[in-house]
Order: sequence, then C-alpha cells, then structure tokens
Amino acid sequence: MEDAHHAFDLVPVGSDARPPDHAAEPKWDGYRALVGRWADGRVLIRSRAGGDLTGAFPEIVAAAADLPDDTALDGVM
Repeated sequence: MEDAHHAFDLVPVGSDARPPDHAAEPKWDGYRALVGRWADGRVLIRSRAGGDLTGAFPEIVAAAADLPDDTALDGVM
C-alpha cells in the first residue's frame, strides 16, 4: 500500500505539479465562509481557515453591500 502521507503532499498554489498517477478536479461542494459587512460599508469574506476570499466572489460582495450595518453571515457558498 502506498504511504498515506504521499497523497497529501503540499503543492504551491498555481502549480500543476502532482504525481503522475493522480488527477485533479474543481471543488464543487462549496466553501464554508463568513461574510461581514461593516457600518463603514466594508465587506469581507473569510474562509473557515481565515483566508481572504473577498476577491474571488465579487457577486457576493455586491449583494452583501445591501445588508444592514454590522452584519455577519455564516454559510456555504
């Protein structure tokens, strides 16, 4: 049996390096995220791990701009 850790080797973002016997596919099941809208109009989308997803979802940012001041939403996008 292949070493289980081999399947989880880290590869830099944007790299297409992967073992020849592995395939890749898009993530279709969504992203768990927090959306925040501050009173000054700022909107921020953060992943569960704390990464900034704001630039990846401009349509969510536009919709969140209409939320009441100081609103936070938790969900899957």
